[in-house]
Amino acid sequence: MLKHYRLRDYRFNLIITVLILTVFGIIVIGSAKHSVQNKQILGLCLGFVAMVVTSLIDYKFILKFAWPIYILNIILLLSVRFLGQSSHGAKRWIIVAGIKFQPSEFAKIFLILFFAYYFYKHKEDFNKPFTILKSIFLFAIPLYLVYAQPDLSTSITLAMLFCCMIYIGGISYKYIVGVLAVLIPVAAIFLVLIMQPDQNILEDYQYKRIMSWIQPDKYQDKEAYQQINSVIAIGSGQLTGKGLNNDDIGSVKNANFISEPQTDFIFSVIGEETGFIGCCFVLGLLGLIVIQCVWIGKDAKDLSGVIICCGMAGLIGFQSFFNMGVTTQILPNTGLPLPFVSYGLTSLVSLYIGIGLVLNVGLQRTRYYTSWEDELV
Repeated sequence: MLKHYRLRDYRFNLIITVLILTVFGIIVIGSAKHSVQNKQILGLCLGFVAMVVTSLIDYKFILKFAWPIYILNIILLLSVRFLGQSSHGAKRWIIVAGIKFQPSEFAKIFLILFFAYYFYKHKEDFNKPFTILKSIFLFAIPLYLVYAQPDLSTSITLAMLFCCMIYIGGISYKYIVGVLAVLIPVAAIFLVLIMQPDQNILEDYQYKRIMSWIQPDKYQDKEAYQQINSVIAIGSGQLTGKGLNNDDIGSVKNANFISEPQTDFIFSVIGEETGFIGCCFVLGLLGLIVIQCVWIGKDAKDLSGVIICCGMAGLIGFQSFFNMGVTTQILPNTGLPLPFVSYGLTSLVSLYIGIGLVLNVGLQRTRYYTSWEDELV
Protein backbone atom coordinates (compact mmCIF):
# COMPACT_ATOMS: atom_id res chain seq x y z
CA MET A 1 0.00 0.00 0.00
CA LEU A 2 2.68 2.51 1.08
CA LYS A 3 5.86 2.58 -0.96
CA HIS A 4 9.12 4.48 -0.95
CA TYR A 5 8.96 7.37 -3.38
CA ARG A 6 11.56 9.85 -4.52
CA LEU A 7 10.95 13.41 -3.35
CA ARG A 8 12.03 14.80 -6.72
CA ASP A 9 9.13 12.96 -8.38
CA TYR A 10 6.58 14.77 -6.20
CA ARG A 11 4.75 17.33 -8.37
CA PHE A 12 5.05 20.37 -6.10
CA ASN A 13 4.16 22.66 -9.00
CA LEU A 14 0.67 21.12 -9.14
CA ILE A 15 0.25 21.40 -5.38
CA ILE A 16 1.32 25.05 -5.38
CA THR A 17 -1.04 25.89 -8.25
CA VAL A 18 -3.99 24.24 -6.47
CA LEU A 19 -3.16 25.96 -3.17
CA ILE A 20 -2.84 29.41 -4.76
CA LEU A 21 -6.23 29.00 -6.47
CA THR A 22 -7.88 27.75 -3.27
CA VAL A 23 -6.46 30.58 -1.15
CA PHE A 24 -7.60 33.11 -3.73
CA GLY A 25 -11.04 31.49 -3.60
CA ILE A 26 -11.11 31.78 0.20
CA ILE A 27 -10.29 35.49 -0.06
CA VAL A 28 -13.10 36.07 -2.57
CA ILE A 29 -15.53 33.98 -0.48
CA GLY A 30 -14.72 36.22 2.47
CA SER A 31 -15.81 39.19 0.39
CA ALA A 32 -18.92 37.42 -0.95
CA LYS A 33 -20.09 36.01 2.41
CA HIS A 34 -17.70 36.45 5.29
CA SER A 35 -19.60 34.12 7.66
CA VAL A 36 -18.60 31.00 5.69
CA GLN A 37 -14.96 31.90 5.08
CA ASN A 38 -13.68 30.01 8.14
CA LYS A 39 -15.53 26.87 7.02
CA GLN A 40 -13.77 27.05 3.66
CA ILE A 41 -10.43 27.38 5.46
CA LEU A 42 -11.35 24.22 7.37
CA GLY A 43 -12.16 22.58 4.03
CA LEU A 44 -8.72 23.54 2.73
CA CYS A 45 -7.03 22.00 5.77
CA LEU A 46 -9.04 18.78 5.52
CA GLY A 47 -8.55 18.62 1.77
CA PHE A 48 -4.80 19.19 2.00
CA VAL A 49 -4.39 16.39 4.55
CA ALA A 50 -6.54 14.08 2.43
CA MET A 51 -4.49 14.95 -0.66
CA VAL A 52 -1.15 14.22 1.01
CA VAL A 53 -2.36 10.92 2.49
CA THR A 54 -3.91 9.82 -0.82
CA SER A 55 -0.80 10.79 -2.76
CA LEU A 56 1.27 8.36 -0.67
CA ILE A 57 -1.06 5.37 -1.17
CA ASP A 58 -0.34 3.28 -4.25
CA TYR A 59 -3.23 3.93 -6.61
CA LYS A 60 -2.97 0.33 -7.81
CA PHE A 61 -3.73 -0.77 -4.26
CA ILE A 62 -6.79 1.50 -4.23
CA LEU A 63 -7.97 0.07 -7.56
CA LYS A 64 -8.06 -3.40 -6.00
CA PHE A 65 -11.18 -2.13 -4.22
CA ALA A 66 -12.81 -0.75 -7.37
CA TRP A 67 -15.97 -2.84 -7.01
CA PRO A 68 -16.46 -2.04 -3.29
CA ILE A 69 -15.93 1.64 -4.20
CA TYR A 70 -18.59 1.36 -6.90
CA ILE A 71 -21.05 -0.32 -4.51
CA LEU A 72 -20.34 2.29 -1.81
CA ASN A 73 -21.05 4.98 -4.38
CA ILE A 74 -24.45 3.43 -5.19
CA ILE A 75 -25.30 3.08 -1.48
CA LEU A 76 -24.47 6.72 -0.78
CA LEU A 77 -26.52 7.93 -3.74
CA LEU A 78 -29.44 5.71 -2.71
CA SER A 79 -29.23 7.04 0.84
CA VAL A 80 -29.74 10.53 -0.56
CA ARG A 81 -32.92 9.35 -2.25
CA PHE A 82 -34.39 7.90 0.95
CA LEU A 83 -32.66 9.78 3.77
CA GLY A 84 -31.50 13.00 2.15
CA GLN A 85 -32.38 16.49 3.28
CA SER A 86 -34.58 18.53 0.95
CA SER A 87 -33.56 22.06 -0.02
CA HIS A 88 -35.08 24.17 -2.79
CA GLY A 89 -37.01 21.17 -4.09
CA ALA A 90 -34.01 18.81 -4.31
CA LYS A 91 -32.44 16.09 -2.15
CA ARG A 92 -28.66 16.25 -2.45
CA TRP A 93 -27.33 16.13 1.11
CA ILE A 94 -27.13 13.49 3.82
CA ILE A 95 -25.86 13.59 7.40
CA VAL A 96 -23.60 10.79 8.67
CA ALA A 97 -22.24 10.92 12.23
CA GLY A 98 -23.19 14.59 12.42
CA ILE A 99 -21.32 15.43 9.20
CA LYS A 100 -23.34 16.88 6.32
CA PHE A 101 -21.99 16.16 2.86
CA GLN A 102 -23.04 15.81 -0.80
CA PRO A 103 -22.45 12.27 -2.14
CA SER A 104 -22.69 13.38 -5.78
CA GLU A 105 -19.39 15.25 -5.37
CA PHE A 106 -17.60 12.10 -4.21
CA ALA A 107 -19.39 10.15 -6.96
CA LYS A 108 -17.23 11.96 -9.52
CA ILE A 109 -14.01 10.67 -7.92
CA PHE A 110 -15.44 7.20 -7.29
CA LEU A 111 -16.44 6.84 -10.95
CA ILE A 112 -12.98 7.92 -12.12
CA LEU A 113 -11.42 5.23 -9.94
CA PHE A 114 -13.89 2.53 -10.95
CA PHE A 115 -13.62 3.07 -14.69
CA ALA A 116 -9.83 3.43 -14.48
CA TYR A 117 -9.91 -0.13 -13.18
CA TYR A 118 -12.67 -1.40 -15.46
CA PHE A 119 -11.29 -0.03 -18.72
CA TYR A 120 -7.82 -1.35 -17.97
CA LYS A 121 -9.09 -4.83 -17.11
CA HIS A 122 -10.97 -4.89 -20.42
CA LYS A 123 -8.34 -3.27 -22.60
CA GLU A 124 -8.00 -6.44 -24.69
CA ASP A 125 -11.73 -6.64 -25.48
CA PHE A 126 -12.50 -2.97 -24.95
CA ASN A 127 -14.18 -2.40 -28.33
CA LYS A 128 -16.42 -5.43 -28.16
CA PRO A 129 -20.10 -4.40 -28.02
CA PHE A 130 -20.75 -6.34 -24.80
CA THR A 131 -17.90 -4.57 -22.96
CA ILE A 132 -19.07 -1.14 -24.08
CA LEU A 133 -22.73 -1.84 -23.27
CA LYS A 134 -21.77 -3.21 -19.85
CA SER A 135 -19.73 -0.07 -19.08
CA ILE A 136 -22.64 2.13 -20.17
CA PHE A 137 -25.00 0.14 -17.94
CA LEU A 138 -22.66 0.42 -14.95
CA PHE A 139 -22.41 4.17 -15.53
CA ALA A 140 -26.15 4.63 -16.08
CA ILE A 141 -27.04 3.49 -12.55
CA PRO A 142 -25.19 6.25 -10.62
CA LEU A 143 -26.07 8.73 -13.37
CA TYR A 144 -29.79 8.08 -12.89
CA LEU A 145 -29.51 8.34 -9.10
CA VAL A 146 -27.83 11.75 -9.42
CA TYR A 147 -30.32 12.94 -12.04
CA ALA A 148 -33.25 11.86 -9.85
CA GLN A 149 -32.16 14.05 -6.92
CA PRO A 150 -32.79 16.09 -9.19
CA ASP A 151 -29.35 17.36 -10.22
CA LEU A 152 -29.23 17.85 -13.97
CA SER A 153 -26.01 19.90 -13.95
CA THR A 154 -23.99 17.25 -12.11
CA SER A 155 -25.54 14.59 -14.36
CA ILE A 156 -24.27 16.44 -17.43
CA THR A 157 -20.82 16.74 -15.84
CA LEU A 158 -20.75 13.00 -15.11
CA ALA A 159 -21.82 12.23 -18.69
CA MET A 160 -19.04 14.40 -20.09
CA LEU A 161 -16.58 12.80 -17.68
CA PHE A 162 -17.59 9.30 -18.80
CA CYS A 163 -17.19 10.28 -22.46
CA CYS A 164 -13.70 11.59 -21.67
CA MET A 165 -12.67 8.39 -19.89
CA ILE A 166 -14.09 6.01 -22.48
CA TYR A 167 -12.25 7.97 -25.18
CA ILE A 168 -8.97 7.74 -23.25
CA GLY A 169 -9.71 4.05 -22.73
CA GLY A 170 -9.36 3.56 -26.49
CA ILE A 171 -12.86 3.37 -27.93
CA SER A 172 -12.91 2.89 -31.69
CA TYR A 173 -13.65 5.92 -33.84
CA LYS A 174 -16.37 3.98 -35.65
CA TYR A 175 -18.37 3.98 -32.40
CA ILE A 176 -17.74 7.70 -31.91
CA VAL A 177 -18.92 8.51 -35.43
CA GLY A 178 -21.94 6.24 -35.02
CA VAL A 179 -22.96 7.82 -31.73
CA LEU A 180 -22.57 11.35 -33.12
CA ALA A 181 -24.60 10.40 -36.19
CA VAL A 182 -27.45 9.46 -33.86
CA LEU A 183 -27.03 12.12 -31.15
CA ILE A 184 -26.88 15.19 -33.39
CA PRO A 185 -30.29 14.68 -35.04
CA VAL A 186 -31.79 13.47 -31.73
CA ALA A 187 -30.51 16.62 -30.01
CA ALA A 188 -32.00 18.78 -32.76
CA ILE A 189 -35.37 17.02 -32.43
CA PHE A 190 -35.17 17.33 -28.64
CA LEU A 191 -34.61 21.09 -28.86
CA VAL A 192 -37.55 21.48 -31.23
CA LEU A 193 -39.82 19.47 -28.92
CA ILE A 194 -38.93 21.32 -25.72
CA MET A 195 -39.54 24.64 -27.45
CA GLN A 196 -43.22 23.74 -27.63
CA PRO A 197 -45.30 25.45 -24.91
CA ASP A 198 -47.15 22.22 -24.05
CA GLN A 199 -44.01 20.06 -23.78
CA ASN A 200 -43.85 17.52 -20.93
CA ILE A 201 -40.28 16.28 -21.42
CA LEU A 202 -38.65 18.64 -18.93
CA GLU A 203 -39.74 19.82 -15.52
CA ASP A 204 -41.23 23.31 -15.51
CA TYR A 205 -38.19 24.87 -13.82
CA GLN A 206 -35.82 23.18 -16.30
CA TYR A 207 -37.89 24.41 -19.24
CA LYS A 208 -37.89 27.96 -17.90
CA ARG A 209 -34.13 27.93 -17.37
CA ILE A 210 -33.55 26.99 -20.99
CA MET A 211 -36.10 29.49 -22.28
CA SER A 212 -34.64 32.25 -20.09
CA TRP A 213 -31.28 31.57 -21.72
CA ILE A 214 -32.76 31.71 -25.22
CA GLN A 215 -35.06 34.67 -24.48
CA PRO A 216 -33.45 36.52 -21.54
CA ASP A 217 -35.46 39.72 -22.08
CA LYS A 218 -38.74 37.87 -21.66
CA TYR A 219 -37.63 36.30 -18.37
CA GLN A 220 -35.45 39.11 -17.04
CA ASP A 221 -37.55 39.63 -13.90
CA LYS A 222 -37.51 35.98 -12.84
CA GLU A 223 -35.56 33.06 -14.31
CA ALA A 224 -32.97 35.17 -16.20
CA TYR A 225 -32.58 37.67 -13.35
CA GLN A 226 -29.56 35.96 -11.80
CA GLN A 227 -27.58 35.55 -15.02
CA ILE A 228 -28.30 39.07 -16.27
CA ASN A 229 -27.04 40.54 -13.00
CA SER A 230 -24.01 38.25 -13.15
CA VAL A 231 -23.06 39.59 -16.59
CA ILE A 232 -23.55 43.16 -15.33
CA ALA A 233 -21.34 42.45 -12.31
CA ILE A 234 -18.52 40.95 -14.40
CA GLY A 235 -18.66 43.79 -16.93
CA SER A 236 -18.71 46.48 -14.26
CA GLY A 237 -15.36 45.25 -12.91
CA GLN A 238 -13.64 46.38 -16.11
CA LEU A 239 -9.84 45.86 -16.04
CA THR A 240 -8.89 45.86 -12.36
CA GLY A 241 -12.23 45.58 -10.55
CA LYS A 242 -13.81 47.54 -7.72
CA GLY A 243 -11.68 45.92 -5.05
CA LEU A 244 -12.35 43.11 -2.60
CA ASN A 245 -14.61 43.90 0.37
CA ASN A 246 -15.53 47.25 -1.17
CA ASP A 247 -18.49 49.32 0.01
CA ASP A 248 -19.43 50.63 -3.42
CA ILE A 249 -23.18 51.31 -3.40
CA GLY A 250 -23.24 50.56 -7.12
CA SER A 251 -21.91 47.03 -6.58
CA VAL A 252 -24.21 44.27 -7.84
CA LYS A 253 -22.97 41.99 -5.06
CA ASN A 254 -23.37 44.58 -2.30
CA ALA A 255 -26.92 45.29 -3.42
CA ASN A 256 -27.72 41.53 -3.16
CA PHE A 257 -28.73 41.26 -6.80
CA ILE A 258 -26.90 37.91 -6.96
CA SER A 259 -28.13 35.22 -4.56
CA GLU A 260 -25.58 32.85 -2.99
CA PRO A 261 -22.59 34.61 -4.60
CA GLN A 262 -20.16 32.47 -2.60
CA THR A 263 -21.11 29.28 -4.46
CA ASP A 264 -22.26 28.89 -8.07
CA PHE A 265 -21.83 32.59 -8.94
CA ILE A 266 -18.46 33.19 -7.29
CA PHE A 267 -17.01 34.05 -10.71
CA SER A 268 -19.37 37.05 -10.83
CA VAL A 269 -17.79 38.37 -7.63
CA ILE A 270 -14.32 37.74 -9.06
CA GLY A 271 -15.20 39.70 -12.19
CA GLU A 272 -16.74 42.62 -10.31
CA GLU A 273 -14.14 42.95 -7.58
CA THR A 274 -10.91 41.90 -9.32
CA GLY A 275 -11.83 42.73 -12.90
CA PHE A 276 -10.59 41.21 -16.13
CA ILE A 277 -7.17 40.63 -14.56
CA GLY A 278 -8.67 38.56 -11.74
CA CYS A 279 -10.80 36.53 -14.15
CA CYS A 280 -7.75 35.76 -16.31
CA PHE A 281 -5.80 34.84 -13.18
CA VAL A 282 -8.40 32.25 -12.15
CA LEU A 283 -8.82 30.96 -15.70
CA GLY A 284 -5.05 30.66 -16.09
CA LEU A 285 -4.64 28.69 -12.84
CA LEU A 286 -7.48 26.31 -13.74
CA GLY A 287 -5.90 25.81 -17.17
CA LEU A 288 -2.54 25.06 -15.57
CA ILE A 289 -4.09 22.46 -13.28
CA VAL A 290 -5.78 20.74 -16.22
CA ILE A 291 -2.56 20.78 -18.27
CA GLN A 292 -0.46 19.45 -15.39
CA CYS A 293 -2.90 16.58 -14.79
CA VAL A 294 -2.74 15.63 -18.47
CA TRP A 295 1.05 15.96 -18.45
CA ILE A 296 1.36 13.63 -15.47
CA GLY A 297 -0.99 11.18 -17.19
CA LYS A 298 1.25 11.25 -20.28
CA ASP A 299 4.06 9.72 -18.21
CA ALA A 300 1.87 7.17 -16.43
CA LYS A 301 3.06 3.57 -16.62
CA ASP A 302 -0.32 2.05 -17.40
CA LEU A 303 -3.74 2.90 -18.81
CA SER A 304 -5.40 3.12 -15.40
CA GLY A 305 -3.01 5.89 -14.37
CA VAL A 306 -3.69 7.73 -17.62
CA ILE A 307 -7.45 7.52 -17.06
CA ILE A 308 -7.15 8.79 -13.47
CA CYS A 309 -5.14 11.83 -14.55
CA CYS A 310 -7.18 12.62 -17.66
CA GLY A 311 -10.39 11.97 -15.74
CA MET A 312 -9.44 14.60 -13.17
CA ALA A 313 -8.36 16.97 -15.95
CA GLY A 314 -11.70 16.45 -17.67
CA LEU A 315 -13.67 16.91 -14.45
CA ILE A 316 -11.95 20.19 -13.57
CA GLY A 317 -12.06 21.43 -17.16
CA PHE A 318 -15.72 20.60 -17.84
CA GLN A 319 -16.94 21.90 -14.49
CA SER A 320 -14.98 25.15 -14.87
CA PHE A 321 -16.38 25.67 -18.37
CA PHE A 322 -19.95 25.05 -17.22
CA ASN A 323 -19.62 27.37 -14.20
CA MET A 324 -18.07 30.23 -16.16
CA GLY A 325 -20.46 29.64 -19.04
CA VAL A 326 -23.43 30.10 -16.72
CA THR A 327 -22.09 33.26 -15.06
CA THR A 328 -21.38 34.84 -18.46
CA GLN A 329 -24.73 33.65 -19.90
CA ILE A 330 -23.05 31.49 -22.54
CA LEU A 331 -24.92 28.46 -21.12
CA PRO A 332 -28.29 27.96 -19.41
CA ASN A 333 -28.32 28.37 -15.65
CA THR A 334 -27.07 25.27 -13.82
CA GLY A 335 -25.86 24.80 -10.28
CA LEU A 336 -22.20 23.81 -10.47
CA PRO A 337 -19.39 25.11 -8.24
CA LEU A 338 -16.18 26.55 -9.68
CA PRO A 339 -13.45 23.99 -8.80
CA PHE A 340 -11.23 24.98 -5.84
CA VAL A 341 -12.86 28.44 -5.73
CA SER A 342 -16.56 28.16 -4.84
CA TYR A 343 -17.63 27.60 -1.25
CA GLY A 344 -18.38 23.98 -0.41
CA LEU A 345 -16.45 21.56 1.79
CA THR A 346 -17.60 18.38 0.03
CA SER A 347 -16.58 19.68 -3.38
CA LEU A 348 -13.24 20.99 -2.13
CA VAL A 349 -12.24 17.86 -0.20
CA SER A 350 -13.25 15.52 -3.05
CA LEU A 351 -11.23 17.54 -5.57
CA TYR A 352 -8.17 17.46 -3.30
CA ILE A 353 -8.52 13.67 -3.00
CA GLY A 354 -8.59 13.52 -6.81
CA ILE A 355 -5.43 15.62 -7.00
CA GLY A 356 -3.83 13.26 -4.49
CA LEU A 357 -4.53 10.36 -6.84
CA VAL A 358 -2.93 12.26 -9.71
CA LEU A 359 0.12 12.98 -7.56
CA ASN A 360 0.51 9.28 -6.77
CA VAL A 361 0.40 8.43 -10.48
CA GLY A 362 3.19 10.98 -10.95
CA LEU A 363 5.24 9.45 -8.15
CA GLN A 364 5.23 6.07 -9.89
CA ARG A 365 6.36 7.15 -13.33
CA THR A 366 9.81 5.59 -12.74
CA ARG A 367 8.54 2.47 -11.00
CA TYR A 368 8.19 -0.81 -12.87
CA TYR A 369 5.95 -3.80 -12.18
CA THR A 370 6.28 -7.25 -13.69
CA SER A 371 2.57 -7.79 -13.99
CA TRP A 372 -0.26 -5.32 -13.60
CA GLU A 373 -2.75 -8.19 -13.60
CA ASP A 374 -0.99 -9.72 -10.60
CA GLU A 375 -1.38 -6.44 -8.75
CA LEU A 376 -5.19 -6.62 -9.12
CA VAL A 377 -5.69 -10.29 -8.30
